[in-house]
Amino acid sequence: MRDHSATVLDVANLKTVFNTRDGEVHAVNGVSFYLKPGELLGIVGESGSGKSVTMMSLLKLLPMPPAEIREGQIEFDGRDLRNVSDDDLRRIRGGEIGFVFQDPMTSLNPVFTVGFQLVEPLRLHMGLSKAEARKRAAELLELVGIPDAASRLKDYPHQFSGGMRQRVMIAIALACDPKVLIADEPTTALDVTIQAQILELVKELRQKLGMAIIWITHDLGVIAEIADRVAVMYAGQIVEHAEVKELFANPQHPYTRALLETLPRMGEARAARLPSIDGQPPNLDHAPTHCEFAPRCKHAFTRCRKENPKRFEVNPAHDVACFLAQSGGSTDA
Repeated sequence: MRDHSATVLDVANLKTVFNTRDGEVHAVNGVSFYLKPGELLGIVGESGSGKSVTMMSLLKLLPMPPAEIREGQIEFDGRDLRNVSDDDLRRIRGGEIGFVFQDPMTSLNPVFTVGFQLVEPLRLHMGLSKAEARKRAAELLELVGIPDAASRLKDYPHQFSGGMRQRVMIAIALACDPKVLIADEPTTALDVTIQAQILELVKELRQKLGMAIIWITHDLGVIAEIADRVAVMYAGQIVEHAEVKELFANPQHPYTRALLETLPRMGEARAARLPSIDGQPPNLDHAPTHCEFAPRCKHAFTRCRKENPKRFEVNPAHDVACFLAQSGGSTDA
């Protein structure tokens, strides 16, 4: 059994719904996961699988309404974030939990200098004077590899390249020495060279600062390089969770296998067409009543279309929500 006291973040049965004119959208459907100090948890899945909404729900970064957290516990450092006051939550955001958003150009305010956007959280969360905060801001830009950091504090976001803007976003997220860093597809919009630099930077910062990281991505190749554990999401649920080496060596869920099959492999001809996953992600206008992947799964059988599988333990480092895996490959149901 897992020791809950050894976790910095523990999420149980989180459910988030959007109330729209056309009815409810069940974006997060009973997500549970944990994060230990100093480790990196990868969250993977197709667009629309609920990765970002899950993480934004933790800090109430979604507009409420239309969003509504219906159920669940979000325990961070001994406190349930669902029950803390708005003032306390503001102190936790950017202070104890840093967030790197997907697109730095839309996340950084174009009318304020980078220095102002770094100094503000340092003064707010850490109580530094203006001079102290400016000195710390320059140190943070140096930490993330921006040359001539002190003079660049006066520059605006549009004066930085895409990769440099993402480094600024990482610097802002790290400003107050957070216990947890949530990175929402921070390299998706960058070219492969800059992406490699950002990944190397995150590895170095994790080693230096010892913080826990949640890395959201659709790229299993990135996860293989940096993660300790990985959670695979589909239709607002975690359908498989394992240590990263275990998941790549022994994938149990057909969706995980399908994602892995889409990765290019060494030695394959360049002209070879990469496999794709047939079908479309489900419409989330109802809470799951059956396996949501069943319409796209070539292994689906009767039970898959009637019940929603719960996660069960394959081994202490691996669990999966799949009737096929649970039955050892038998479809007699």
